[in-house]
Amino acid sequence: MPPKASPTIRSPHVLTRAGRSSVCGASAFSKSVWPASTSAHARVAPGLFPPELVVQVKALACELPSRQGLPLSRWSTPDIARQVVASGLVATISGSTIWRWLHQDAIRPWYHRSWIFPRDPAFAIKANRILDLYARCWNDRPLKQDEFVISADEKTSVQARHRKHPTQLPAPKHPMRVEHEYKRCGAWAYMAALDVHHARVFGRCEATTGIAAFHRLVEQVMTRPPYNDARRVFWIVDNGTSHRGESSVQRLSALFPRLTLVHGPIHASWLNQVEIYFSIVQRKVLAPNDFTSLDHLAERLLDFQSYWESTAKPFQWKFTKADLAAVLAKLSVPLATTA
Repeated sequence: MPPKASPTIRSPHVLTRAGRSSVCGASAFSKSVWPASTSAHARVAPGLFPPELVVQVKALACELPSRQGLPLSRWSTPDIARQVVASGLVATISGSTIWRWLHQDAIRPWYHRSWIFPRDPAFAIKANRILDLYARCWNDRPLKQDEFVISADEKTSVQARHRKHPTQLPAPKHPMRVEHEYKRCGAWAYMAALDVHHARVFGRCEATTGIAAFHRLVEQVMTRPPYNDARRVFWIVDNGTSHRGESSVQRLSALFPRLTLVHGPIHASWLNQVEIYFSIVQRKVLAPNDFTSLDHLAERLLDFQSYWESTAKPFQWKFTKADLAAVLAKLSVPLATTA
């Protein structure tokens, strides 16, 4: 009889051999696919699972189901249980037992997350400049009191939806009810600039994005105090068409000599603090979307700026250059290829 062991022993991951698929799509497992020692596991008494089985189940959960010849994109605990039984490792096992084993090592193959691998060759250089500005530093020198950091971007296609039935107010035992059908009343391009260290926001609604629209936002900020008399004003922007490339740097520097345009890396909008403000706008202003007209939507967006500033504090940005270096070092490790 195999040695008695706890069903929740933490064990290191090991690789398992992939099963073969038949022409009809069914999995074709044989004794040669799994180690010979696993044949004894098929007759283990209920609840008495040796550590080797726990390791093999965790390794299986860390593989794609397609590598086992299954037409699945990701695992669930019942799927893993069926696969373990079909492979001959055990005669029977429950999904809850497998969940307990995976939970100990925080293995959750039923979850997935979208991400973009850094492709900008100068990612670290561009990102570090932005992180320095958040720490009030530029070229290894601290910023003066009359130097400011602005984070700017556009939230495109903000629609005004007029619901076909009035929204019902919340009441005891039922929430606010918003009619599903609506009439489209048009859309704005909401452009905003956030003073990172003073929690001031400037915004405007434009019919469309573009160079002219972005210049109007810049003028809106740079022509009022304290920015019109500032030593320097750094504008952090992404690589959108309204402010892309060296031409935008020269164009804005000619219009506003005190302005320094700082581009972030490609596909790194998470470095732009104005995106945090946009997420607040989405939650507090635009959801649920129920506006009678475009003017109604514009009024709500612009009024919210003053409302937010009345209690806002600068965002506590904690991601540092050391954190970035650790992330990039981790991503530099070659990833395992998938089938």
